[in-house]
Amino acid sequence: MCRWMKPISRLGAFIGLWVALIACQPGTPAGPWAEPFDAAGSWRLSSDAAAAVTITDGQLHIQVHQPQQIAWAAAGRSFSNFRLTVEATQQAGPVDNEYGVLVRMDDDQRFYAFSISGDGYVRVALYDNGSWTLLGSDWTPSPAIRQGETTNTLTVEAQGQQFTFQVNGETVAQVEDATLSQGEIGLYAGAFDEGDVSVSFDNLQVEPLP
Repeated sequence: MCRWMKPISRLGAFIGLWVALIACQPGTPAGPWAEPFDAAGSWRLSSDAAAAVTITDGQLHIQVHQPQQIAWAAAGRSFSNFRLTVEATQQAGPVDNEYGVLVRMDDDQRFYAFSISGDGYVRVALYDNGSWTLLGSDWTPSPAIRQGETTNTLTVEAQGQQFTFQVNGETVAQVEDATLSQGEIGLYAGAFDEGDVSVSFDNLQVEPLP
């Protein structure tokens, strides 16, 4: 299990640690993909004292036990242009957290992160070889986010260098960036000052676009 620096957060530029769970040998599916989360499949799951990622009861569960930690899993499938939807549910823990989707992952060194928090904030950023670049504003409140222990449907549409991000059917960000053209998909959750954040993911669907 690898660990990564996390220099950007809503609480300031604290130094955190990533718990990286990378799947090997990503493939590119020819058509739409619906993930039932009934088995690990190409997902790589792991646990340590900081966090645990498991697939049980038809869902991907991420539990972040310690403060200032993030855990995530990559799917082992690569996409270029696509529309992704997934249901993300905070199961327990403080609302001062973060969770969301990683897209166009180039191994564990480069990816886009679409993030929301349990207390109603949203952010889009690019991670590129150890450096973070905000794509738009830093953590920004959004009325589209259902706060607390509830479910939010996250949608990412990537078409070339154009990205649209939605929460519960409402567009919360539109950005343009040409750094990454394709890559894997990941799901993640993280804790800030308090640990014991628990988030589950269900009904992941990805539709390739022309």
